[in-house]
Amino acid sequence: MNDNIFHLAFPARDLAQTHRFYFEGLGFTAGRESSAALIMNMGGHQVVAQISDNQPCEQHGIYPRHFGLIFNDRDGWQRLIDRVRRQGLEFYREPMVRFPGQVLEHDTFFLQDPSGNLLEFKYYHHRSAIFGETGIASVGDRNR
Repeated sequence: MNDNIFHLAFPARDLAQTHRFYFEGLGFTAGRESSAALIMNMGGHQVVAQISDNQPCEQHGIYPRHFGLIFNDRDGWQRLIDRVRRQGLEFYREPMVRFPGQVLEHDTFFLQDPSGNLLEFKYYHHRSAIFGETGIASVGDRNR
């Protein structure tokens, strides 16, 4: 199943603001657009912002709902941080290292789009932690 492309649709309040955030701010490439939706390329995956008056209730903290990218190299992760800063976007959670010194160690930061959707961008120091390391029970941190 490695040849498949992931698809995600999420609610958006205002497509003009969404367009500016994802295309101008983050540098994602645009696909088709209509008055009801924006299709974008997010790291080779199809992500769609769908206009919606019914927004999910606001969450406090990064759980339970967020989406994003896992970078294959730390330089790409750092380039996105640099772009976020140049574009004047605000971090929802500043860049940090989670699980330092452990096999699960990863660099991460969070952003919030204009509709309140949370995005996480991370780089794992050990690729095995992405899907492996199943013997370790640490998954997230409910206190965040």
